[in-house]
Amino acid sequence: MLAIRLNSDMEARLGALAKSTGRTKSFYAREAIMEHLEDLEDFYLAAERIKSGTQSIPLDEVEQRLGLAN
Repeated sequence: MLAIRLNSDMEARLGALAKSTGRTKSFYAREAIMEHLEDLEDFYLAAERIKSGTQSIPLDEVEQRLGLAN
């Protein structure tokens, strides 16, 4: 269970979308979270690694390791 507070504009937009499509507001909230969760996880993992001083790997080296280099 998750409860979130939305400002009145977001609440109205979400309500209008749900009403016009016959879906629930919860459906669209889940969709939005699912859509962006992986990006958020990647961002915070990268930020933590930078903060901890973990060595970065240049893109060309990653491409070579994965066999993606031209």
